[in-house]
Amino acid sequence: MNPDARKHWPGPQWAFSILLALLGMLGPFSIDTYLPAFSSISQSLGATPLQMQQTLSAYLFGFAFMALFHGALSDSFGRRPVVLWGVAAFTLASVGCALAQSIEQLIFFRAMQGLSTGAGIVVSRAVIRDVYPPAQAQKVMSQVTIFFGVAPAIAPMVGGWLLVHADWHGIFWFLTGVGLVLWMANYFYLPETLQRADRQQFHPKNLMAGYWQLGSDPRFVLLALASGIPFNGMFLYVLSAPVFLGEILDLQPQQFFWFFVLTISGIMGGAFVSGRVAGKITPKRQIRNGFLIMLIIGLLNLVANLVFKAHVSWALFPIAIFAFGWAMMVPVVTLLVLDLHPDRRGMASSLQMFVGSSANGVVAGVISPLVMHSAVGLAAASVMMMCLGLGAWMFIRKRWPEIGQKVDAL
Repeated sequence: MNPDARKHWPGPQWAFSILLALLGMLGPFSIDTYLPAFSSISQSLGATPLQMQQTLSAYLFGFAFMALFHGALSDSFGRRPVVLWGVAAFTLASVGCALAQSIEQLIFFRAMQGLSTGAGIVVSRAVIRDVYPPAQAQKVMSQVTIFFGVAPAIAPMVGGWLLVHADWHGIFWFLTGVGLVLWMANYFYLPETLQRADRQQFHPKNLMAGYWQLGSDPRFVLLALASGIPFNGMFLYVLSAPVFLGEILDLQPQQFFWFFVLTISGIMGGAFVSGRVAGKITPKRQIRNGFLIMLIIGLLNLVANLVFKAHVSWALFPIAIFAFGWAMMVPVVTLLVLDLHPDRRGMASSLQMFVGSSANGVVAGVISPLVMHSAVGLAAASVMMMCLGLGAWMFIRKRWPEIGQKVDAL
């Protein structure tokens, strides 16, 4: 923790939290904003369904690849420069998307968006731990989690509204505006939170040593899996929303917002609880409670879909409750990841994000297309991904029982 970092922020804590939360939401928000415009873009640019899917895959894999480096760069050059360069590159890439005249150009600039936008969420997590002690960091991380989880849920609604009132180009001009405003806010207000004495040497040998240090630490790998994979139990339904809501639940497009309202409510509720209990109960207990909620509701959802035909009267609530459990435990797991190797928090955030975003890419490109037409398939895949994360956490608990034991040391 940088003892001088708080002196650089003259405003209230909630304002600093909002700035970091907006940085954190930029990546997931940009993934889904243009999804409602798939058909319009396809007709406008003469693109095939496969090429349209490539615009999403290019973003996700660009995001996952560069997530490996944003945090490591911030460990060497400071948090602030990496954030400013990342947001600036995202803004320029959004201009490129808005001006794209062919599907190939759009794929290229979507990849550029993905390569740049991860700087916000990766570095913002490291900034939080630079500035705050454990219990307070959990509260701020919970607020960031709200935005991170809410972003992919509200993004399609924003994109759909822009598509109706403008066209698909307007969606990317909107993202350009978001990037510009966010860059200006960080230029004027984001302090540098990493002291020069704590910076790592920027040298390939030192970087490789850092990646090996983290990647060969089974605690780190398992915690990254425990935090990154369960998110997809909820994200799967977001990606499959047009089919799940329209075909399986027979909802009209104007009724889709109920799904997003419930999911957002679950995320906000879980993150609120996480912030409220910070410093009051052990991290281990909070993580256990979050996984227990996800496990019980995931199994009930699977059984219900096996026994009954999915109906809107009940099928949306399990997803919201699952989101509640995820949002309750993930801020704590993230802080455990960052504190395993305090001298490489940026790199730890990078690798953690790489694991999560790689899982997102697999779900978007492989799992979602396979199961989206079946309510049972969706429920089973959701439980499976949650169980992968739960298995990782249970192994940690058995092998390293001291992790997450202390209330004051996340």
